[in-house]
Amino acid sequence: MIELAAVKKRFGRHVVLGGIDLEIPTGACLGIIGPAASGKSVLLKVMSGLLRPDTGTVKIDGADLTSRSEEGLAPVRARIGFLFQNYALFDFMTVGENVAFPLTRRGGVPADEITARVAARLRAVGLGGNEAKLPSELSGGMKKRVGIARATIALPEIVIYDEPTAGLDPVTTSKVYDLLRADQQSTGATVIAVSSDVDALCRFVDTVAFLYQGVIRYQGPAATLADAPDPVVRQFVRGELEGPLEG
Repeated sequence: MIELAAVKKRFGRHVVLGGIDLEIPTGACLGIIGPAASGKSVLLKVMSGLLRPDTGTVKIDGADLTSRSEEGLAPVRARIGFLFQNYALFDFMTVGENVAFPLTRRGGVPADEITARVAARLRAVGLGGNEAKLPSELSGGMKKRVGIARATIALPEIVIYDEPTAGLDPVTTSKVYDLLRADQQSTGATVIAVSSDVDALCRFVDTVAFLYQGVIRYQGPAATLADAPDPVVRQFVRGELEGPLEG
C-alpha cells in the first residue's frame, strides 16, 4: 500500500503539489494523467522517495519515507523499479550493463544468470542483440525501451513508469503495454504509470488519477474517465477546445 497524505511540494514560489491525498493498494495498476507541467513527474519522485515533500507524509506499507535518512531510504528504493522520462541511462555503460545495473547493484546474482536475464529482457522489448551498444548509438525510442528493461529486470514490488511509450510508434506502444501488463500479472507488482497517451494508458491501467493545479481532481475507474463529473477532466480527456481547462 502506498499512502500520500496532505503532500505539498514547491520550487521557489511555484507550488507544484498543493495537498495530495492518494492511496494505491498493493497490486493496483494506477495511471496518472494531467496537462503538461502539472506536476506528474514530481509526484512520482515524491512517492518513490527520490524527492522529499515540503509537508505531508508518504508511506509504503506503513513505513514513513519522509522521516527516513538517505541510508534508511535505501531498502525502500530497492523495492522500486523506476523508468525516468528522460531515460537516465548511464552513458559510460553499454546497453547490457545499464539493464543489468539493478541486479549487479544488489549483488548475489551469478554473472551467467545476469547475462541471460539481460538478453531475455532486451528481447522482450524488441532490442535483442544490442547489449554491446552505447546509449549514444540509440534512438530516443530505443533508449526508452532500454529504460523499461532496466526498470523491470529485477521484478520489483513497485514499478513506476514516467511516459513509458513517449516517442514510440503505435505498434511498439501496444507491444510495450502488452509486456508491462504481462509483467504486472505475473509478479503482482503495484504499478503507477504517467502517460500523455491517455487512450493507450487507459487500456493498460485499472484506475486513473487526474492531477491539475497541484491537486487530484479525479480518481476512479479508467473505463468511465470520459464521463467524469468534473468538467475539467472531461474536457482534457475528450480533447475539447472549449471549457474550463486553462491553456
